[in-house]
Formats: sequence, C-alpha cells, structure tokens
Amino acid sequence: MNYLSVENLTKSFGERILFSKLTFGINQGQKIAIVAKNGSGKTTLLKCLMDRESIDEGRIVYRNGIRISFMEQSDKFDAESSIYEVLLDHDLPEMKAIKKYKEAEIKKDEILLQQSYNELSELNAWDFESKLNLVLTKLDIKNPEQKIKTLSGGQKKRIALAKVILSDADLLFLDEPTNHLDLDMIEWLESYLSSSNSTILMVTHDRYFLEVVCDAIFELSNKTLFKYNGNFSYYLEKKAEREEQLKSTIEKAKNTFRKELDWIRRQPKARGTKQKARIESFEVTKKVASQKTQSKELELLVKMNRLGSKIIELHKIGKAFGDKRILDNFSYNFQRKERLGIVGNNGAGKTTFLNLILQKEEVDKGKIIIGDTIVFGYYSQELIKVSDQKRVIEVIKDIAEYIPLEKGKELSAAQLLERFLFPKEMHYQLVKKLSGGEKRRLKLLTVLMSNPNFLILDEPTNDLDIFAMAVLEDYLRAFQGCLVVVSHDRYFMDKMVDHLFVMNGNGQIKDIVGNYTVYRKEQKELSKKTKNTNIKKESTVIKEKNKLSFKEKEEFKTLETEIEVLEKEKKEITNKLSDSSFNGEELNAMGKRLSKIVDEIEIKSDRWLTLSEYN
Repeated sequence: MNYLSVENLTKSFGERILFSKLTFGINQGQKIAIVAKNGSGKTTLLKCLMDRESIDEGRIVYRNGIRISFMEQSDKFDAESSIYEVLLDHDLPEMKAIKKYKEAEIKKDEILLQQSYNELSELNAWDFESKLNLVLTKLDIKNPEQKIKTLSGGQKKRIALAKVILSDADLLFLDEPTNHLDLDMIEWLESYLSSSNSTILMVTHDRYFLEVVCDAIFELSNKTLFKYNGNFSYYLEKKAEREEQLKSTIEKAKNTFRKELDWIRRQPKARGTKQKARIESFEVTKKVASQKTQSKELELLVKMNRLGSKIIELHKIGKAFGDKRILDNFSYNFQRKERLGIVGNNGAGKTTFLNLILQKEEVDKGKIIIGDTIVFGYYSQELIKVSDQKRVIEVIKDIAEYIPLEKGKELSAAQLLERFLFPKEMHYQLVKKLSGGEKRRLKLLTVLMSNPNFLILDEPTNDLDIFAMAVLEDYLRAFQGCLVVVSHDRYFMDKMVDHLFVMNGNGQIKDIVGNYTVYRKEQKELSKKTKNTNIKKESTVIKEKNKLSFKEKEEFKTLETEIEVLEKEKKEITNKLSDSSFNGEELNAMGKRLSKIVDEIEIKSDRWLTLSEYN
C-alpha cells in the first residue's frame, strides 16, 4: 500500500539548487533513511514533504486518512507548558481523554471527572497510559509535571522523540532521532522502531541505527536521489559498485571526447545534418567526461610532535560535586599510541574526566602528572568560536599555514580543507553561511591543524554526516599519538578504540579490553546470567521436590477461588465505570481499586501456575 508519492520535486534557494526532479514513493511498513553530505538538503526535503517549506515544482501526494508525525531537530515548545501537556497535545482520542482526565483531577471537577472516566473506559485508554509511562521511563523523563522552560536542549530533544512515539502515527518523519540520547536509550529506540509497524522516513548519521532499523537507503547526491533497497551494509556495497561503474563510464567518455574534440577542431564551420547529430552527441559526451568522482586518498602520515617516555599519570585522584562522586581513588598511566573510549550514562562525569586531564578543573585529591612533550588537541561539544565574517580558509590559516607530513612533505591549509570535504569553492565562503555540521567539521580541522600528539575528542561525530565521519576515521587510523574519545556513536567507537573506561556514576571506573560491541556483549551476558540465577533461586525450593506439601495443596485450591472472585469483582467495577450515576470521587475510588485487582490477579495467577507444575 502506497503512503506517499513524490514526483519531480525541485527546491532551490536563490541560484543554489538543492535537489531537482526527485521522484520516489514510500510504501506501508518501509523504514527508509536519507543520507547525504551536510548542506545537501536532507532536512529541507523533510520540511518540503511536511509542507513546512515551499517547493519550486513537483507533486507530493499522501494516501487519504493516514496519520503523520514529524520530529524536527529543534522543536519549539511552549516554555510555560509542562512535559505532560506537550506530550498529550495530539488529536488522538485517547490522548484527549487522558488530558481531559488530568485537567479534571487538577480542577477537582466531579462532572468532568465522571465524563473523562467514561471516555477512558470506552476508548480502553488505560493501556495508552501504560505506554506513556514506559516511554517516559525509557527516555529518562523523570518529572512529567516539569515546565519546558527548565529543560536542557538534550531533554527537549527526548520530549520531542517521546511525543512522536506516542502519536501512534502511520508515517513518521524523524530528523536525527538519536542526537542527545545515551547508548542505552539509543539501543532501546533501535529495538522499538525496528519492531514497530510504523512507516518511517528518517535522517540519521548513526550507522548501526541505519544497519538495524532501515530496509532502504536514499542517498541525496548531486541534486538527485539514488535508491538502495537494503540496509546500510547493502548500501555501502552497491554504492561502491555504482561509483566504480561511473568511473568506468567517465573514463570511456574521456577517451571518446578526445577523439571527437579532434574531429570538431578539424571540421569547417558549415556542416550538414549528419554532422549536427555528431556535434550534439559530442556535447553529451563532454558532459559525461566532465563529471568528477570522489577519490579516497587520505593517506595523511602526519609528522606529529615527539612523544616522550612519560605521557599522563593519574595517581589516586578523586573528584566530586557535593554528594555526587565522579572519581574515587582512581589511578592510571597512559601509554604511547593509547586508543581509549569512555562510555557512561549522561551525568556520569565523562566530560569532567576530560577536563581533569586537560587541567581545566582541579582534582579534590590525588595528583595528575602531564609529560613535558604532551601537546593537547581538544575537540569539545561547543560550536566553533570565530567571527561569522571570517572566511573558511582564514580560520584554518590562523592556526597554521601548513601541517608537516613524514619525509619532509607538507600539507597546506587548502589541501586539508579539501581532504575534509570543503571543496575549493567553499574556501572563501563566510563562516556564517556554513551549516551546523559544516561548522563542527571546521572546528575539528582547527584542532587537527594544531598538530597535537594527545588528541581528546568529546562527541566528535555529532552533526557530522557519514561521509565526513569516514574521512575523520581515515585520519585517526593514521594518527600515531594518543587518542581519547567520548562518543555515543557505536560504529565510530568500534573502529577507533582498543579499550574502554566504563563510568558507572558512583566514582568507579571499569577498564574493559575491546571495543564497544565487546562491552555490550559482556553486559548482556552478565544481565542474562543474573536473570537466570534469580529464576533458579526462585524455583529451587519447589524444584527440589516432586510434589506439593499439604499446605501448598491447600494454597493451590484457595488461589483458584480467590482468582475467580477477583475476576468477578473486576467485571463488576468495569461495568460501573460506564454508569453515569456515580460521582467523580466514587469513580476515582473504583479506578484505583480496579488497578489493585489487576495486579493481584497477575500475582496470584503466577503463583498458581508455579504450583500447578507439581500438583
């Protein structure tokens, strides 16, 4: 079933064409990602599809009756609204009923309470409230009554994501859904969306997310759309094949172009019909031969500053903020060519740990010794702080004109810009005209241009497209110094680090040899082992014997009677909740009793099933 059809979609800003004559469709159940370089128009395309941005030409047609929800990178919520009010601001009848009920509770309006109770029962919206609580828990939204104006940017992002999930829409548009989520949240969202029945069109740079969730990849490149019906691995494979074919086509066109150019130059000005056809063919060949392909040639063997025998030593250091301990009596000596990843939930102290190494913060106890030869390069999460009126190449040249390579070679600022996907036409562009991702890439270059031998990267892949991340990974693979990375990008961590510091938030750090996938595998195995141990402990008493004791037999009979009575009471209360003769206070009491009955039935049923195995 087709949900969306797009035909010949074109969008430009002034003379700059973002995309031209895009044609594609989205069918029910598909989970599609759009990938492209920063500034190519991914977000603009989503906004065009949602009619939040005008189009130059083309048609966008949705199937009648489908519900659509859009999560932007920065949602503008009413600052005075509570989290609950924002999440329940939907046209869904279930949400309206829950919102009405909560308003009635606040106002203590018995008539409104009675009406909302009836609506909730008729719509069976109690299940929806359970889903609401689950999403709040998984996205670490602890106080739903909190005002939006008190939230951080990351918290608002999680609210926007929760709102979209709860919309129960048929078609979801998601713009960078994993930004500002910690690793546990990302994995939960990954699992939720991959098993969801929703149809999804998303923009994301999380490559594991693309691998697990998506069944099709649309690449926006050179103002057109290339479609790949498969996950991220399939996309990489087929993209490489397409580029190889394109290179072959261009090479053939160049050979033909040389021959035809010689013929054109030798011909007189007056030509016949046959010659005109050949001239037209020459123009087509010229266009093909003029195409450029992106070559992978990032063999940057940088001659970095010499590293001495002493790198960085941490001697029994401690750090706390009030009652919150970040580090407690922690010691570690960094080695040459160290490749360390740091993971932990938000608030565990990852950035504080980096600031201690950089001596931007002081330890409460212990000592940090920095080697004499250490030259730090630090990439923080903050945006680049330079004048908007500066040109891109000026920003880099302010750091250095050249970066030294091995064997006496050098790489100029302009050459490094090109290697990091800033083409020549962008070198003299003003910083203010760069996209968020381009500004982050420029900041990263200023760090690398300083030629450090101890590189610290705090969330380096945020807002970088997958192409820029591939370039950064190529650079870091050739980097001979020490590397410390904090990142929620699992794919990046797997490729870059040899071991992990796991910060658990209580002052302790666990050192795990291996990459992020090794760490998560160990975690899951430990969780499974703990769960199995608990199950064994619970069933040991019964499993050790072949039959029930007299007391347990009596309990088994009693449970059958009690469950039957509870089921009868549950049915009676459910019927009463639809009766308009009860006031709000009575309905409230019945609702609470119904909730307790459901819990009791579940507990007693589990016990009955356990005993029934030995009866």
